[in-house]
Amino acid sequence: AQLVESGGGSVQPGGSLRLSCTASGFTLSSSYINWVRQAPGKELEWVSGINLYGVTTYADSVKGRFTASRENAKNTVYLQMNDLKSEDTALYYCTTGGRPLSRSQGYWGQGTQVTVSP
Repeated sequence: AQLVESGGGSVQPGGSLRLSCTASGFTLSSSYINWVRQAPGKELEWVSGINLYGVTTYADSVKGRFTASRENAKNTVYLQMNDLKSEDTALYYCTTGGRPLSRSQGYWGQGTQVTVSP
């Protein structure tokens, strides 16, 4: 079983990206999924969570700019990121692990890099 993130890239401030998190080997629709990011030299930071029914929660730093969603038929969860800022630059992960965050708990993808710069 594994998670695979995709959709990262380099954008200018104010730009948008949509990250995808696709599961293989298990059914994503039965899992609570957290989006987590890690900037260079910093600790893991929780970004967003989405439950089985599509109910979402967000960190204050991304509220109103990021939107998580899920498409169970594709076994995929998305993170739409709008109005990106330089402080959003990080490696983004999706995980079935809960909070407090721990790389030793749940499934984690390999991460997808998001870089926001002029």
